[in-house]
Amino acid sequence: MSAMMYERLWQAFLDTVAMVGVSALIALLAGIPLAVFLVLAAPGGLIHAPNLQRGLAAIINGFRATPFIVLLVALLPLTRLITGTTIGVWAAVVPLSISATPFFARIAEVSLREVDSGLIEAAQAIGCRRWHIIRHVLLPEALPGIIGGFTITIVSMIGASAMAGAVGAGGLGDMAIRYGYQRFDTTVMAAVIVVLIAMVCAVQFAGDAAVRYLRAR
Repeated sequence: MSAMMYERLWQAFLDTVAMVGVSALIALLAGIPLAVFLVLAAPGGLIHAPNLQRGLAAIINGFRATPFIVLLVALLPLTRLITGTTIGVWAAVVPLSISATPFFARIAEVSLREVDSGLIEAAQAIGCRRWHIIRHVLLPEALPGIIGGFTITIVSMIGASAMAGAVGAGGLGDMAIRYGYQRFDTTVMAAVIVVLIAMVCAVQFAGDAAVRYLRAR
């Protein structure tokens, strides 16, 4: 590849990191509260709101069942409303965040449900309030599973960001389509694939290391 193409590859990599990084942060900040509510509002939980819990679960399931490419197109009006455009890096953050949040919320919910109910009962017995139980019992005990689930979410978002390149979202997917597929340049395609694999491996390695560290404490 030429020096110019290497520069474009580097810029595409930075665009992908920006897309995935911002979207992952939004999914983390929105997904954990959703997961906590789904667990606490379930039958027998600390919050008695079964109807609201079922309604929220149905909405989450609906978004999870929608393929990302369909969601990407369906959210174009919302994307334009929020960002003022439907193309580019920041336009891709909207569908990526909305797609990843329900996915991560369900994974975090599973980790929270695996927390020993005896710990929660013990906290209640000594007079801990609901917030203290969430902050000092539920989240710390479920943290390794949540980090592992967040790692899986980021990996899936890297793949989704590449898919978003098909509609002009920028990043590595856009480069692979414009400079690789449309120009029949297999070198560019191979370079993009190598970078994507390296990104996934780096994220997975960091996530696994974090989980091992938390479980060893």
